[in-house]
Amino acid sequence: MRNFFGKSFLLFTVLALVLAACGGNNEENNANNNSGNNAAAGEASDAGKTIKLAYVAWDSEIASTHVVKEVLESKLDMEVEMMQVDAGPMYAGVADGSAHAMVAAWLPTTHGHYVEQYQDGLEDLGPNLEGTKIGLVVPAYMDITSIEDLNNADVADSLESTITGIEPGAGIMTGTEKVIEDYSLEGWNLLPSSSAAMAKALESAYNNEEPIVVTGWTPHWKFAKFDLKYLEDPKGNYGGAEQINTLVHKGLKDDMPQAYQVLDQFNWTPADMEAVMVDIYEGKSPEEAAAKWVADNEDKVNEWLKGIE
Repeated sequence: MRNFFGKSFLLFTVLALVLAACGGNNEENNANNNSGNNAAAGEASDAGKTIKLAYVAWDSEIASTHVVKEVLESKLDMEVEMMQVDAGPMYAGVADGSAHAMVAAWLPTTHGHYVEQYQDGLEDLGPNLEGTKIGLVVPAYMDITSIEDLNNADVADSLESTITGIEPGAGIMTGTEKVIEDYSLEGWNLLPSSSAAMAKALESAYNNEEPIVVTGWTPHWKFAKFDLKYLEDPKGNYGGAEQINTLVHKGLKDDMPQAYQVLDQFNWTPADMEAVMVDIYEGKSPEEAAAKWVADNEDKVNEWLKGIE
């Protein structure tokens, strides 16, 4: 009987040790599984990552890019590096990966040749703003209506045969060079400057009711501040209504899935953009104007964040 109890006790002890070991392994496995799940969740988050946004120094693109920056920083806790460049380097940078994204592609006409050149490295997420336009712009008080009127000698003299432009290499500058050729505007000069310098020259001329013709586009704060008009373009050089698209470097979806989703869902109106531009024109920094717009438009921003936990 003693042997029976002794053997039973020994068997019970062995079984207890085995069960304890199994329980420990289960706890360890559960911990490892939870750790793996947490790691996977961490990999899905873009918090702390740095994203590089390229943009041209146009008032419209300063507004849109800073709004996207504000959302990525304040809502996803990302680091955003802003890269202000000319149009050509903007496309080249996103295509080769030195920049991750842009929200400044004017299509299909203004920047169409850049997309064609760099398309192998770009993913087009579609329009973020519709209803844009480019062309030659004059104050409404000027008694001309068409680009063809610039051939009039008196009009040419009053304007010193000069069209005030923006940065060399910009799509609208390339298009305007062809306009001068196609409309036989002999002796006319396209004066390169910058978006800011063009706007300053326009404001000065407008306040003094002087004649001026500039390269212009919509949306832009100048249309909210001044009474302006586009010159008709009978030859259709500037194309019709355009849209602004979001382009990202191929592979961004895998590298930064949350940022990719925000960029894919980013969409607003000309009125939204002009509100930010006007605030900047009236003295706010781009960062301040963007933060104000994001705070005032929570519902719209939440649409851009939809599906992100």
